[in-house]
Amino acid sequence: MAEQSKSNVSVSVSSSNSRFGPFWWTVAAFGTYFCMYGFRKPFTAASYANMTVWGMDYKTVIVTAQVLGYMTSKFIGIKMVAEISHERRIARIVVLIAVAEFALILFGLVASPWNFVFLFLNGLPLGMVFGLVVGVLEGRRQTELLTAGLCASFILADGVTKSVGSWLLQLGLPEFWMPAAAGLVFSVPLLIFVAMLANVPPPNPEDVLARSERLPLDSIARKQFFRRHASGLVFLVSAYTLVTILRSIRADFAAEIWSGLGLTIVPEIFTRSEMLVAATVFLINGLTAFIQDNRRAFHVAMSISMLGLVLLLAAPFCLQAGLCDGFTFMVLVGLGLYLPYVAVQTTIFERLIALTRDRGNLGYLVSLADAFGYLGYVAVMLGKNAVPIGSGFLVFFVWTSVSIGVLAIIALGLAWRDFLSRSSKNSAT
Repeated sequence: MAEQSKSNVSVSVSSSNSRFGPFWWTVAAFGTYFCMYGFRKPFTAASYANMTVWGMDYKTVIVTAQVLGYMTSKFIGIKMVAEISHERRIARIVVLIAVAEFALILFGLVASPWNFVFLFLNGLPLGMVFGLVVGVLEGRRQTELLTAGLCASFILADGVTKSVGSWLLQLGLPEFWMPAAAGLVFSVPLLIFVAMLANVPPPNPEDVLARSERLPLDSIARKQFFRRHASGLVFLVSAYTLVTILRSIRADFAAEIWSGLGLTIVPEIFTRSEMLVAATVFLINGLTAFIQDNRRAFHVAMSISMLGLVLLLAAPFCLQAGLCDGFTFMVLVGLGLYLPYVAVQTTIFERLIALTRDRGNLGYLVSLADAFGYLGYVAVMLGKNAVPIGSGFLVFFVWTSVSIGVLAIIALGLAWRDFLSRSSKNSAT
């Protein structure tokens, strides 16, 4: 049966578009996920000012509603994404994004403030898309480079799609119809990139030899994998959760943070900062693909994550000391967050599976980490409503950055120590 599987892989590789190879696959994944953000983030460019729901700020409510749907989707994805076969991924991506656009249309049709429920329904399908796309790319010798390109898409898309939303508002579109209109803007390019993604072949035999075979995981296989690595994974997911919380605050309330920094909100400002962050993060994390030794690559990625968290702590102090302006502060915070966030998704999980040769897949691990990451973000959003922010959003964001930076460094250090201990024991035996 193993020989038959290798034969099928060879046939698939020979029939693929080998002219473009990894570049084609990176563009396909980047474009697919970039366009998905056009159905998720543009609404955050609107202020929805002077509106409340049950005494709470309306924008905070709709951001929380979408994130709650997104978080629920991640928990569903622990099972669905981990178990799905390669052949069904593409159709599932198209259906999920179509459902999200329909929810945005209903958000425009139904009177506010009760239309907030449709942002929950918008987030509900979208949370599984990343796991489905990353599952197409995993288990290859170039996986870090491919997934770094994929992750660069959501760093850049976070700014670009808000710029598109801001541009549509400047054209005169109502705030409640702007999200659906933005989705339509991204629909045609989405279909083109998804068609490209459908032509990405599965890993070849050399990839399997270097990184291990990636198979769907049923509930028993998922439990077995988690138990074998529970202590390290708990600390690693805790650090990832903290980073996800702050990353999401920075993304969803970028307009408020920029205003607090005293900078004029123009459509280009969201894109300019994220272009710098995306390019740097892609370069640093993508280069780990050239490290052949799985153990060395794993620990290099952990070092990159720690470096990012140090930058995250340094940014508020640089701002307060007058060593950087508001724009540089936002770029430093972006680097501090996305270096560890992307390292986990591109290298740490990938090389953990390759290093241990355990039966596992990236879709499962990424969905697991994201589920708890967004659960933490929902808790913060609910807490934000309960505790008045009297000094302005920027002060809240700065203090949250410092607190999360310290806690994340501790959690990542404990995870690293656990994995080092396991690595030493395995080497000794």
